[in-house]
Amino acid sequence: MDQSLSDDQRRAKRVRRFAIGVSLAMIVLCNAIVLVGLWVSGMNLDELAATPDIFKSKQDICLRIGWHSVTGAAEPVPICSEWIHLSDPSGKTHQLQRETKFRQGPDGQYYVDQGRHADYRLLISVLVVVAVITFGLVAKWYLVGWYRLRLESAASHGASLVH
Repeated sequence: MDQSLSDDQRRAKRVRRFAIGVSLAMIVLCNAIVLVGLWVSGMNLDELAATPDIFKSKQDICLRIGWHSVTGAAEPVPICSEWIHLSDPSGKTHQLQRETKFRQGPDGQYYVDQGRHADYRLLISVLVVVAVITFGLVAKWYLVGWYRLRLESAASHGASLVH
């Protein structure tokens, strides 16, 4: 009876060790899949989740003014199109993105029109990451279950547990 309990404990220890190894392998594999996927897609995550860079008169110095059409205004209005951030030690100039749209607010001021444009690349990226993680968990569950059954089958047939 003691020998049977000892075999069960040895099998449980082997399954735990195998599960840890599979977990580590899946972590490396799933991260590799996600990173290679991001690299192949060419997506720039900084641009994907960034808000548009706009001129702030209290923090920036305007270098160039351009005329832009604004929703709610009859004619194009002058808006700063190139500036320097005073808090940016690099001194790099910032430029207004062409796709940035403006609207005139009820107070007469001009605001960046965030609109309802949706960038589905971020949503698709998150869904792909969730799918890869789910694949990794299911693969781990399957492999550990397969290994456990293999050990139990070997034990029930009286075969040696030595690899």
